[in-house]
Amino acid sequence: MVGTVPTGATDARTAKVIQLYATPNGVDGAAMGRDLSERRHPSQLTGHPNTDGFGMPPASVTPITDEITLADGLGAETGNDVRSSPLFSLGGIRGAIADTLTSTAGFIRERMTGDYDVDEFGFDPHFTETVFFPAIRQVYEKWFRVEVTGIENLPAEGAALLVANHAGVIPIDALMCSIAVRDNHPTGRYLRALAADLVFEMPAISEMARRIGATMACTNDADRLLRAGELTAVWPEGFKGIGKPYKDRYRLQRFGRGGFVTTALKNSAPIIPMSIVGSEEIYPMIADLKPVARMLGLPYFPITPLFPLLGPLGAVPLPSKWHIHFGRPIDTSGYDESAADDPMVVFDLTDHVREEIQQTLFRMLSRRGSVYFG
Repeated sequence: MVGTVPTGATDARTAKVIQLYATPNGVDGAAMGRDLSERRHPSQLTGHPNTDGFGMPPASVTPITDEITLADGLGAETGNDVRSSPLFSLGGIRGAIADTLTSTAGFIRERMTGDYDVDEFGFDPHFTETVFFPAIRQVYEKWFRVEVTGIENLPAEGAALLVANHAGVIPIDALMCSIAVRDNHPTGRYLRALAADLVFEMPAISEMARRIGATMACTNDADRLLRAGELTAVWPEGFKGIGKPYKDRYRLQRFGRGGFVTTALKNSAPIIPMSIVGSEEIYPMIADLKPVARMLGLPYFPITPLFPLLGPLGAVPLPSKWHIHFGRPIDTSGYDESAADDPMVVFDLTDHVREEIQQTLFRMLSRRGSVYFG
């Protein structure tokens, strides 16, 4: 039996909608649109690909951008199959161990022959491909069940600067993005991550980071990577993003001073927004023990529902369902050489990239199914 709500009554199930954009009273909408378009970045003149049409009834399939067609849609709204984690099964554990042992044995055999190369940053493709990626790929495919869209927005060759939101207490998102690019790009390109100084102050972690292609998030290293034509990634929120409380999930923090934009402008490299959903839920941080963090020399000391309550077991990330989307490139080749030194240009582009990622996250979350089951 279908009930009706009397006229004038309020349905308790009705959601409140917060209007993101509104035309001020007394201002003609068309005139205001023309005025805003004159002040917007050239890549925005065709309308925002992720927020235009908000508030209207959703279609059966609505891609994140007009140029991207997704066969399986973006979530429960389009009927995606829900995949449980095979690592919960005995077969999944056996497969993960077997794959890792096989790759390690092959690595040792080839390593003894000395037939491998290491670049100037310490990147060791042989180690990455035969040992590290096979081990991490089990987490990527079977624990987080990462879905990737927009891979066609990455260049087939040449440099590009990928800019992403940062979350998760531990920078696992950088590892997942690296595998997403390697496994989904048509030519299997590597993603070179720019990491915080703290990473390279830890002896074992530092060596591992170098081997898998990461380097310091400094202007010099970023310039060298882009000049070499590498796909380079940066997470400009830094510790403010990765160490924010769970209540602030998917709310982007400040993007520093826009150093990544300056680097992209100097090298005429396109900026590609990268939006990640799923990383916020792996370690829901409910508190930060700042005195302990200061004592240990850390930017924060997280308290989650499971850590430190369950000890080492509480350090196991929760199996959230991930979605990584690569947005449309923002071209920087049209700027002159002085643009990189113009604070207004740098600020405008930084704000544009940040807003692009933020609105894409909102769109992806609105189409999301279960946090942990797809």
